[in-house]
Amino acid sequence: MSEAHTSVLVVGGGPVGLTLSCLLSDHGVDHVLIEAHPATSRHPKARGVSARSMEIFRRIGLEGAVRAAGLSADQVHFYRGRDLVDPEYVRTGLARDPGEGPESTPSPGLICSQDALEPLLLRRAEQLAGSRIRFGTRLASFADHALGIQAVIEERATGHRHRLRADWLVGCDGAASTVRAGAGIRMEGPTGLGRYLSIRFEAPLGRVVAGRASASYFLTAPGRGGFMAVDNDRHWIYQYPLAADASAEVDPTDHQLLAELVRTAAGIPDLDVTVRDTMTWCMDAQLADTYRHSRVLLAGDAAHVIPPTGGHGMNTGIGDADNLAWKLAAVAAGHAGEALLDTYETERRPLARQVIDISTANAARRTGYRIDDELLLTAAYRSAAVISDPKEADHPSTLNTSGSRPGGRPGERVPHVRLTGGPSHVTSTLDLIGPGFTLIAAHETPQWQRQAEAVQRAGIPLILRTTAQREGEPGQWARLIGSEHEDVALLVRPDGHIAWRGTCPADLSTLPALVRRILAAP
Repeated sequence: MSEAHTSVLVVGGGPVGLTLSCLLSDHGVDHVLIEAHPATSRHPKARGVSARSMEIFRRIGLEGAVRAAGLSADQVHFYRGRDLVDPEYVRTGLARDPGEGPESTPSPGLICSQDALEPLLLRRAEQLAGSRIRFGTRLASFADHALGIQAVIEERATGHRHRLRADWLVGCDGAASTVRAGAGIRMEGPTGLGRYLSIRFEAPLGRVVAGRASASYFLTAPGRGGFMAVDNDRHWIYQYPLAADASAEVDPTDHQLLAELVRTAAGIPDLDVTVRDTMTWCMDAQLADTYRHSRVLLAGDAAHVIPPTGGHGMNTGIGDADNLAWKLAAVAAGHAGEALLDTYETERRPLARQVIDISTANAARRTGYRIDDELLLTAAYRSAAVISDPKEADHPSTLNTSGSRPGGRPGERVPHVRLTGGPSHVTSTLDLIGPGFTLIAAHETPQWQRQAEAVQRAGIPLILRTTAQREGEPGQWARLIGSEHEDVALLVRPDGHIAWRGTCPADLSTLPALVRRILAAP
């Protein structure tokens, strides 16, 4: 067998793996992505793309394409009724209306089904990494030799096998992860909280839901299950609940029976229904007991299986990719020590635990629940990769379920402030970030410039950015970060989270030392 080498081997070409590939390419990391299936998903599966995921897609140049492929913002509502023609239906919006209070993101979330999202991500990944994106290729085996991974990959169409040496292996291969099993990492938590038959079908329902168009249509008793809009016109998913003990199974090949289930649920006996395909799935709530074993790391459903009641599963995985990509890049470039990768679990696993608990509670709510599009914007990391206030250093990473309250504190995502008068692609403070570390100050003073140059001389990528004279609302930046002195600056990581905040040090060795500490640099 032939043998090749890469820095990172990504297993799994769903939304998480493809996002990780795009981010690794942006950071200049050599990698290979393999996916066992020959093409992207045909089934809509996940549909909700949160504000934080859209911010990440914004950074990799995909926000516009994803928004064009999704439902319009006025359709992100949630319907409850006995069927689709119930005159006593109730229609609600997001947990927090994007128009309520100060604007917290330049990239609000939307509904874009996975079968539309994945081709966009694949196209972008292939633009960046070319032939190193390999669909129809599976991981046959791997061995972790502590100094590297020895993998055998197989082209499914031909059976040809190749050896691939990698410095790191990332499993983005879903709930039944081959990578997780091979690394001996266990999952903990309940399974079988529900079983569902997902029916993808076409029917002329656009005129039926006109004036009440929603993202999801939850059916109340005596109705069963619910409808998920793909385009709120002809393309739909019906989620039909199955008996837990399989005592009353539905034959997924009996399209006539499935069409009748759809008609009954819709409340339209003569509805013209064409069933396209089906998928049976179980609702689980599980978390890996570790995200890293030696040179193996897990992301997405391989690390956490989250009930879909809340729309956070795929989005939590996309956040994993964003957190992990820059750390792998820093280690691969020699800027960081391998201990930096331990902060991936420290920062991300507590958030997944919290999201699982929120989503499980939603599943048990008989009266329904509302989607919190901005929940993942509130992530506050606590780890060795953040220089926190000593009073908060021992706290775990967390999400603020009471809402986004940006304050420019270490560990939080950098606050969004609208910018004007610059390049057309820079309209938010989030657009100032990366690809390396970013030092954001109100004004570009000689003192901060010398500090930035000192970090650069240490071989660590960093750029100095300023907000003065460009704020759409003058003074907003200072109010958000609560700075009492004009010389307060934020040191922002490549993932947009604040690593440190402070006034300009007198000693030119101070900031480089802080950055090396964040990076666990040797």
